[in-house]
Amino acid sequence: MSKGLGLPAQMGIGMILGVIVGVAAPHVGLSASWLKPLGDIFITLVRMVVVPLVFTTLIAGAASVYDVKKLGRVATKTLLYYIGTTAVAVTIGLILANLLSPGEGLTISTEGLQAKSKTAPPLIQVLMNIIPLNPVEALSKGNMLQIIFFALLFGFGLSMLGEKGRVAYNFFEACADTMINVTTIVMKYAPIGVFGLMAFTVANHGLSVLLPLGKLLIVMYLASLLQILLVYMPCAKVAGHSPKSFLAGLAEPLMIAFSTCSSAAALSSNMLSVQKMGASKSVSSFSIPLGNTINMDGAAIYMGVAAIFAAEVYGIPMPLDKQLTVLLLAVLASIGSMGVPGAALVMITMVFTQVGIPLEAVALIAGVDRVMDMARTTINVLGDAAGALLISKLEDGHENKRV
Repeated sequence: MSKGLGLPAQMGIGMILGVIVGVAAPHVGLSASWLKPLGDIFITLVRMVVVPLVFTTLIAGAASVYDVKKLGRVATKTLLYYIGTTAVAVTIGLILANLLSPGEGLTISTEGLQAKSKTAPPLIQVLMNIIPLNPVEALSKGNMLQIIFFALLFGFGLSMLGEKGRVAYNFFEACADTMINVTTIVMKYAPIGVFGLMAFTVANHGLSVLLPLGKLLIVMYLASLLQILLVYMPCAKVAGHSPKSFLAGLAEPLMIAFSTCSSAAALSSNMLSVQKMGASKSVSSFSIPLGNTINMDGAAIYMGVAAIFAAEVYGIPMPLDKQLTVLLLAVLASIGSMGVPGAALVMITMVFTQVGIPLEAVALIAGVDRVMDMARTTINVLGDAAGALLISKLEDGHENKRV
């Protein structure tokens, strides 16, 4: 890749080349398995850095707010923003799916499709599982909710020490900066990783898988666009950014998210980008890692659209009460189910089971899940960024009022 090109451009080239090679691979006898390791290496590198990155940045972010009242205020605003935007996201998905009917008249055979049933744990168990019995074990297993809980608690305790805790704070801030640098090094490999991921996906599934479910994809992407226009752009405007400057400033993390389908891969880039755009370091170091795990607007849109789509394919009525159930479950699942393995499957099967949709519908959607995941992850990352900018602006206004 040319040194003159920025990372987003390099990844864009990698993605295009990946699609071309993926399409050509079956015709030249190139096995998809040869392309897979290129993407797997990148995903493994990302998973390697994400736990220490989230842990150190959250501690440094929480500890940097010496005013405990401010810390509570920032946390409250952040959680309200995440819950509110997630509720709007799933509502947009449901409304658009109702209007456009992506599954109506579809003649795809559902015979022979199978999907394993997974049940979400009770809400009280999810809440109890947030508290780690052993923080070291949570770190070693990569249990993100437990890591976030302990890191925030540790950061709160450190902030309460005031000047006495300055040495420890400097240590964790240096560790956080180091992990950002390590992640930046890992991202040098991103264009190759993106090439491998795209080439393997296209070679393995082919572009023809998109055709029967094209309407579903259109609804998903339209709903994502509406979420940007109706939710994130107004937030950006309040934070003092035009649509152009908002999207241009986030070009790198958005390209990472879109091409890798990994919000973890975009975490450090997203945090640095919003700081360059004016978000305070204390707010962004707190809200971005937290949002990376619990703020899933894209997944909420997906659940709303997928529920209506599957119901239409199977001829199952979806009255208002069932759609309100989908709305409520999507908001709760976007936070709670991240604490269990196979979170995406748990989220969608939980919704389908609750409203009476056969779980075979999960297998029906699976063929285009990767393409839908590109939109989901991009929306998740964009939502985190908009939140960090908005809350930073609100905090600036609060501080100015006090002065």
